[in-house]
Amino acid sequence: MSVPEDVLRTPLTDRLFARAGDNRPAFTFLDYPAGGEHSLSWGQLVARVRVVAHRLREVAEPGERVAILTPQDLSYPVAFLGALAAGLVAVPLFAPSGHAHRGRLLGALADSAAQVWLTSSRVADRVRELGTPRHLLAVDELDGPGADPVTVEPDAPAYLQYTSGSTRTPAGAVIPHRAVVASCWQASRAYEVDETTTCAGWIPFFHDMGLIQLVCLPVFAGGRSVFMAPAEFVRRPERWLRQLSDYPNVFTAAPNFAYDLAVEAAPREGLDLSGVRIALNGSEPIRPETVEEFQKAFGPYGFRREAHRPSYGLAEATVYVTSAGPEGPTVTAFDREELARGRAVEAGPDVPDRQELVSVGRPVGQLVRIVGDGQVRPDGVLGEVWVHGPHIAAGYWRREDGTFGNRLEGRDGWLRTGDLGFVHRGDLYLAGRLKDLIVIDGRNHYPQDIEATVAQAHPAIRRDRVAAFGIRDTRGEGVSVVAEQVRDVAPDPQEVSRAVLRAVSREHDIALRSFRLVPPGELPRTSSGKVSRSAARASYGEQHG
Repeated sequence: MSVPEDVLRTPLTDRLFARAGDNRPAFTFLDYPAGGEHSLSWGQLVARVRVVAHRLREVAEPGERVAILTPQDLSYPVAFLGALAAGLVAVPLFAPSGHAHRGRLLGALADSAAQVWLTSSRVADRVRELGTPRHLLAVDELDGPGADPVTVEPDAPAYLQYTSGSTRTPAGAVIPHRAVVASCWQASRAYEVDETTTCAGWIPFFHDMGLIQLVCLPVFAGGRSVFMAPAEFVRRPERWLRQLSDYPNVFTAAPNFAYDLAVEAAPREGLDLSGVRIALNGSEPIRPETVEEFQKAFGPYGFRREAHRPSYGLAEATVYVTSAGPEGPTVTAFDREELARGRAVEAGPDVPDRQELVSVGRPVGQLVRIVGDGQVRPDGVLGEVWVHGPHIAAGYWRREDGTFGNRLEGRDGWLRTGDLGFVHRGDLYLAGRLKDLIVIDGRNHYPQDIEATVAQAHPAIRRDRVAAFGIRDTRGEGVSVVAEQVRDVAPDPQEVSRAVLRAVSREHDIALRSFRLVPPGELPRTSSGKVSRSAARASYGEQHG
């Protein structure tokens, strides 16, 4: 099944403007801590986007980049869609808040060379501290005439999706208009999204998953977007649960750690999660324990196990690559020793050294292959995940990179993801990042497996804040681990260290070179909340013992 040509030729803004006479709610912002809803109907959204597009066409030339620096409220979709309607290249970023991720923000602004910045009056003063662009416009203050969307070619850039920085210095993936609608079509088919769907969540709009799930996909399918600021979920995870309970026919998405936090959230009285049709779990490794614990916690509140959809995607593929189907999560046990040798062999209950992995499903509207040494590898053999389809980015902004334009099976334009994986019984399973793979005495060790072991070794360790990475010294290749302690505890570091060393030795047959327990918040993270192994290695890799 491939993406239809008429879909690829119809830009997202054409779908938006076709709903100018629709008075149904399109975007709803849940305003915390003040409380209450703020909504725009389709007609109101189109009217505001027209005004922004007209003003942008007055101040910018075709092909210019427009930085989106608004808070995660109704001003964001207005600004982003206004830039697309003006035929310009949007750069979805975020409003500055303190010094967190300020370096990434400044780096993206410099790399994109955006001289037109869109923000809102509420944060305009903070945005001015970032620099002096040619034009700084507050979208909520714009008034005057409107403009129809500019005609764009399918391969023209729609926006630059800056990567989170977990594996490299942030770079802007160039997302063409055809890739936007292709990814939306794929997601709408994979997750059965239509006009009756409520796309609910809190994922940052500057993140590929948040931008597609909460902004682009509702416009593509005509569903409703109901969202909150990411910080409000972090402060009180139960707000996400209430959101899922309060709206009908819900499609939500979040990384694995969010499902863990939801299990710990309280109170739960009055929750009804029977209306959650799809709960996408992606963006980071998916733990089998998370799937089971979430079901145990919320099955009694109507959550169906088959609604939980482990998925895989990346910014360079706009977002979507694979997902579990109507059957829900598939958890399979593999022989750990065989995985270390690069082969996936299913392990029965009699195999003592088993590794459970969660399938991330199958692709929709694209090709996925496992490749090694330039050749497609058979099922059950590990290799790099390669992807091909109309949703692939055109490359990185102002960079030459070998990740794009690769040739395989007689086709050009394959994306090398840098992810290790294999296919088993038709499903894709991920084993980690190629660059993070740790090889000791000829055996492969995957950092996320070691991190999972460490996370469960002692209750003082925060489960979603562990980084394992390879180091090399006079003794050869080894492994170091850094973990954050949970808040409001005062553990004995030596006791925690002994528990971790024993657990890793028992489960992986390796002796850690070092283990370090750090205070809450000290482990480096990307702007999307993932632990950054590369930054952890840079900070702690030389601190052995």
